[in-house]
Amino acid sequence: MWALPNFVLARSGGMPPSTSDASSPSPNALRSPGSDHAHSPHPLVIVQGFLGNGSWLWGSFERYLNEDRPKNPRRTIFVSVGPVSSLHDRACELYYALVGGTVDYGEAHSAAHGHARFGRHIPQGQYPQWSEEHPLHFLGHSIGGATVVKMQWLIRNGHFDRQARPGMVLSLNAIAAPFRGTPVVYALGERVDAAPAVRPFSVGALIGKFVHVASFFAPFLPDILDMHGDCRSLTYRDISVFTLMRQLWRSDWAESRDATPFDVTLQAAEEREAEGEGRVEPGVFYQSHVGWMTNRRTLSSPHHTPRSYFPFSASTYSARLVGSFDYSTVKPAPRICVARAKMGEEYWANDGIVPVVSQWHPFACSETTCEHVTGVRNRSPRPGVWYVHSTQDTHHTSLVPLWTGTHRQQEFWRSLSRWLAQVEAATAPTRAG
Repeated sequence: MWALPNFVLARSGGMPPSTSDASSPSPNALRSPGSDHAHSPHPLVIVQGFLGNGSWLWGSFERYLNEDRPKNPRRTIFVSVGPVSSLHDRACELYYALVGGTVDYGEAHSAAHGHARFGRHIPQGQYPQWSEEHPLHFLGHSIGGATVVKMQWLIRNGHFDRQARPGMVLSLNAIAAPFRGTPVVYALGERVDAAPAVRPFSVGALIGKFVHVASFFAPFLPDILDMHGDCRSLTYRDISVFTLMRQLWRSDWAESRDATPFDVTLQAAEEREAEGEGRVEPGVFYQSHVGWMTNRRTLSSPHHTPRSYFPFSASTYSARLVGSFDYSTVKPAPRICVARAKMGEEYWANDGIVPVVSQWHPFACSETTCEHVTGVRNRSPRPGVWYVHSTQDTHHTSLVPLWTGTHRQQEFWRSLSRWLAQVEAATAPTRAG
């Protein structure tokens, strides 16, 4: 029997572990998912990850999300944002996709990164009544989780209109999110010594070329290939073939600090934390779902290798790369490299894309408020706490978005349904008052 690694064992950050349930309402006192609902449940907004731009992969998950509430199902909202854009740009697109209007990336940001301040105009938002009185749940897969954190930080810092408040986000569920970066971006082409520069002929360089070609022919292509490059004027209507060829040689977008690849570097993650991005909001509920598909290579080494029963695939290959990554090669050296002697195996255990330590939450456990859950949780969730749930033998797309109808996927959506209902029950007296 394979024992749970040390990084899965219960821990807490920023607060002493709870020893009593007296301060938390009994689960029996909460409104159960199957009870009478006087009001419609708050919708769930789904934010996809890198290169994610369509709901068709997600399958029939709503059947299990609403299994206990057939007469009053929870609405799910898929939001389309730039599949390769920076966290800042994605967060702005997410906000305006919900409320409507013209996407405003901000004067300072757009000037610093060389694109137009205003982007796509959205005549009708998908949830125009969004407010603290009508909050939303969010589920973000991969970089989608970090996108919601970025949006909440922009709201907190007054980037959007005056009515925007952090409490508009009722809860955030993050799945396999690279909050603190991932070494896989260096394997794909980002230079460890000169990010955001990309190595020629690498996978990252090829993806960048594809993005430019798709953007150039965007008016003719289906929505699934929508790169949301409106503010960059990259279509054939805006630039010449010569300009396209120059971008294919060296991309001003892909090799910039304003794109997803740079935002998942260790350097970018550290810069965000230095600015305070990712601090928990006291009235918001947080939950992260962490997976790994690797074993510790030897008892004397923290490095990991894919478990033997995973068939060879791209994920297996990338899991090996992340599992043996030399963090000391990253320049400038992030804080985690300076304290290498204190690095546990959670820096190398991974789901094929993201190391476990990065999936937990923004900041180290000692710098935030978190609770790593083992077994079945019998208390209602509390706001302002990151609840971390770990699942072994899962790769980056085991839970979402690639729907295969497994028992694990079905149980994930059932569990999420119960958790969302608990959050709403816990906040109902406050919002009613």
